[in-house]
Amino acid sequence: MQTLIGLEIHAQLATKTKMFCGCPTVSDDQEPNTSVCPVCLGLPGSLPVPNQAAVQMAMRVGLAIGGTVPAFSKFDRKNYFYPDLPKGYQISQYDKPVVEGGSVLIAAAGQPPKKVRMIRVHLEEDAAKSTHLDQSDFTLVDFNRGGTPLIESVTEPDMQTPQEAKAFVAAYRSILRYLKVSSADMEKGQLRVDANINVLAEDGRKTPITEIKNMNSLRAIERALSYEIKRHTTALEEGSESTLIKETRGWDEGRGETRSQRSKEIAADYRYFPEPDIPPLEPSRATINELARTIPELPDKRLQRFMDEYELAPKIAGQLVADVAVAEYFENVVSELDGWAQANNKKLTKAERIKLIASAVNWILVELTKHLNKAELRMQEVRITPENFAEFVTIVQAGVLNSSAAQVVLADMFINGSDPSTVIKDQNLAQVSDTAVLDEAIAAVIKANPQPVEDVKAGKTQALQFLVGMVMRQTKGKANPGLVLEMLQKKLKS
Repeated sequence: MQTLIGLEIHAQLATKTKMFCGCPTVSDDQEPNTSVCPVCLGLPGSLPVPNQAAVQMAMRVGLAIGGTVPAFSKFDRKNYFYPDLPKGYQISQYDKPVVEGGSVLIAAAGQPPKKVRMIRVHLEEDAAKSTHLDQSDFTLVDFNRGGTPLIESVTEPDMQTPQEAKAFVAAYRSILRYLKVSSADMEKGQLRVDANINVLAEDGRKTPITEIKNMNSLRAIERALSYEIKRHTTALEEGSESTLIKETRGWDEGRGETRSQRSKEIAADYRYFPEPDIPPLEPSRATINELARTIPELPDKRLQRFMDEYELAPKIAGQLVADVAVAEYFENVVSELDGWAQANNKKLTKAERIKLIASAVNWILVELTKHLNKAELRMQEVRITPENFAEFVTIVQAGVLNSSAAQVVLADMFINGSDPSTVIKDQNLAQVSDTAVLDEAIAAVIKANPQPVEDVKAGKTQALQFLVGMVMRQTKGKANPGLVLEMLQKKLKS
């Protein structure tokens, strides 16, 4: 059996105004129907004017994925009747899109990297938002979202597993964020993914294409596709593929299954024809070259550079690169670390610098990420400046804090945006490495715990860790645990 998966991805562009009018784009929490005008309400006599920023964003996406920005593209009317589309049609693009071709490199877990080909990227306006109330015979429509700029990206059916589809969406989302053309938050509807899937048997039989909608997370994409692959494969194995129809199905997260919505439309159903009120897009070569110069370092290039420059393992570098905000924060911290070394006349060897950077990576990806997840925040919202974070890393590496005290300091920094040195001073958290003080605490612990002492002398390492813990308690968690361990070993050996 061979599975063929193609994706259609709608991304909301991060423009200040809508696609064809001057109304500001708004969030879902704004009062309904307050950002509207005759154009986005589809009132008679209103004329659309394309948003130049949206057009340029779409072109930049095309250039970033290696696509072609043609010298001629046009807008079309996609006709269908639904309450959220007041004109009775959507202004979109059909046979002459703003971007043709391109590809995205993906690396699904446990599989070799592969390129997924893009067919096109085109511009269109979003529909309004419909709210269907339970136990009512009416629908509420909020036109604030109507007219918001979208790009729809269509892939070839180059993916064969749910994991590849998931990897593609993650990679493409990352590109959009690096370009800063979309926040691409699936949970907020800023990135909406539809999948087209069918399965081919070795004897040439195949199932009809199913379109899957309502997948609002990477996990949902993987689960929905897995469900459909099983449904199609079972039909082929049982010889009942004729019972399947070409249809659109919605993913039901609660039930863990897809459910039929309607028969799948084809292009002819929409009666496309050129939009008569908007002239074609005819960018000059100079304009395209200028846009190409605005393309930043993209995730795949940054991944390789992180591995080369910072000697990071591919998996670790991939975690940093996946979110542009995390990658930029990390590099700002590294810059501050280098500045700290220079300011303090610390001539770090390459090995020492790499070790310091590795510590920063660990604190960012593990501990800082824990705080962000718990607070349901993104890296852009973190209150710790890269300068303070770099100072924190150098303090930890210098042995001024033990691990438990470091956690306390980081928590305070995260909540209050504090300077680490101030937190350490105010809360008296500096690690105790004074051997005279530690010797006194160790002597008291040995005297109070004769049995564990005998166990240590008998070679039981667990008892040694117990004594270290007792010394930490004796010093209220401020003792240098490595030094305590070393001193205990010497004392009990003698």
